[in-house]
Amino acid sequence: MPSTYRRLKHLVFGRPLASERLEHERLNKKTALAVLSSDAISSVAYATDQILFVLGGAIGLAAVNYVIGISGVIVGLLVLVGLSYRQTVFAYPNGGGSYTVARENLGVLPGLIAAAALLTDYILTVAVSISGGVAAMTSAYPNLVPHTVLICALAIILLAVVNLRGVRESGAAFSLPTYAFIVMMLVLLGVGTWRAFGGHELAPLSAALKVDPVSAQSRGRGMSTVTGFALMYLLMRGFAEGCAAMTGTEAISNGVMAFKAPAQRNAATTLGWMVTILAVFFLGVSSLAQHYHVMPTQSETVLSILGHHILGSGPLYFALQYTTFAVLVLAANTAFADFPRLAGILANDRYVPRQLAARGDRLAFSNGIVSLALVALLLVWLFHGNTNALVPLYAIGVFVCFTLSQAGMVVHWRTTRDPGWHWKAWLNGIGAVATGLVSIIQLVTKFTSGGWIIAVIIPLIILLLQRIHRHYEEFAEEIRFSGQSPITPLHHTVIVPVNGITKATAAALVYATTIAQEVIAVCIEVDRRDSERMRAEWDAWDIGVPLEIVPSPYRSVLKPLVEFVENLRMVTPGELVTVVVPEIVPKNWWEHLLHNKTALYIRTAFLFKPNVVVIAVPYLVGHAYRLRDLMDHDQDVDMISEAGGPWRPGDAA
Repeated sequence: MPSTYRRLKHLVFGRPLASERLEHERLNKKTALAVLSSDAISSVAYATDQILFVLGGAIGLAAVNYVIGISGVIVGLLVLVGLSYRQTVFAYPNGGGSYTVARENLGVLPGLIAAAALLTDYILTVAVSISGGVAAMTSAYPNLVPHTVLICALAIILLAVVNLRGVRESGAAFSLPTYAFIVMMLVLLGVGTWRAFGGHELAPLSAALKVDPVSAQSRGRGMSTVTGFALMYLLMRGFAEGCAAMTGTEAISNGVMAFKAPAQRNAATTLGWMVTILAVFFLGVSSLAQHYHVMPTQSETVLSILGHHILGSGPLYFALQYTTFAVLVLAANTAFADFPRLAGILANDRYVPRQLAARGDRLAFSNGIVSLALVALLLVWLFHGNTNALVPLYAIGVFVCFTLSQAGMVVHWRTTRDPGWHWKAWLNGIGAVATGLVSIIQLVTKFTSGGWIIAVIIPLIILLLQRIHRHYEEFAEEIRFSGQSPITPLHHTVIVPVNGITKATAAALVYATTIAQEVIAVCIEVDRRDSERMRAEWDAWDIGVPLEIVPSPYRSVLKPLVEFVENLRMVTPGELVTVVVPEIVPKNWWEHLLHNKTALYIRTAFLFKPNVVVIAVPYLVGHAYRLRDLMDHDQDVDMISEAGGPWRPGDAA
């Protein structure tokens, strides 16, 4: 069974990599663009939709007249944030992004706020991206709608498995779909622009409801104050929803160490590529949506409608939908790349379980990958894979991170006073104010539609991080030993639970007599006739180890044994008791199902008892201890010291 398991594991996840291979697992710029930028680039598939959903629900098709303006403001903010993170890449080459910058410059609490917001955002990235990708497929194949949750779950599991194979392998697997999406988007925007402005105009999808911006502005002069505020709130909410396009912008600064050397320069270059591609695609989709008066529906996205209208219903349309599905699913890979890395940094700082800092066989942070997949699966199931239900929770944490990161960079520049620190501090300061305002807009406009959940979850995560940190601090203090205090020997008694004279019992007694002078065999009396027979056989064996029979009127094995050990410790203060448990290990894995797990239960029962050590002595059935092969057949060996009688090696075979 172990060899079969290993073969299957190597087939699915690949063979283990030595630690020296870590440098070879780093990414070049082209692969990193696919791994760390797919989240940001893929957001063009739903960001314009979210703006139009919000505005269209209130003012109908007139919403298309505002979409390009809102998109332009978001792109301006994107460029500002991108420039800020470019500075972070060079200032903090070890990664960590917003958490590291905020913690080092603003203090522990702001750092934890950034960490909690990032962890939340990464989880939502997986859920939203997968759901959005599946929505692209169900737009083309409506019959798949009832299976949305199942398809989402399979996609998350597939992503987790690929990432468990290692960073470089996941990058190689995901590069082709990402670049295929980029090519199809260039085809869509190129053909759409050529037909719109090159004399090959297509008719708008719904010209009847078009609103003239000039006449709208003229009517705005007579607009009541209440109506004006309502429109302003509506535009701010559309802006807040459209800011989902900026999610993933921080991913590269969080993962600088994932790049090949020179890591900082490669990361900065990749960040520039990402911002440029995202800005062009987002503005392009919004422009075409406004030009052709596109409004998304619950069953079809803006990209799908534009694809039908511009590319027709042939192979190019389906290629666009397939690549959109692929890149949205792979966008979740940005979270799979950065969530485990951030969790590892937090684990090293003792804010999350230390297991999250361990690298697996393939040098990936395996525990973080599995944890992210499980939580994302839960979210998809709770929200039925509905992108529109998940997006209101999205992006709030992102802008909190943007704000804290840029504010931290202002403090960093004022402290270090590196060359050009004045303009760098001003740039980060303007970015911090802008993203701070967006954070407030996000929270206010999304609060009633689900944003309140994030407002509750982030403080709860912060409290959890603090509690974990306090535990590790107290734990370290409890186990700290200066090495200057003398080690006082304790009186040592070894207890061996027995229920019969078997080879496993004999093996445990052999071990017990090598670690202590005082050994007591304990038999729990469940049936008087069995205990009487046990007493007779034990006396006949006569090995010099006393047998204590402890009655158990309620047929429990654990409670009487625990009480016996506790009474022994109370009689002699400072008594050290070792419980040596015979454990029979069947030859085949399925045979374990046919035997009880008493040895495991005994180990668990004493887990929290002070001055009690539990040792399991396994006896492997089918793997006999062939002492005869190691010794002369005629030699008798006393296996139990001072036991009063010889025990031949053959008895343990």
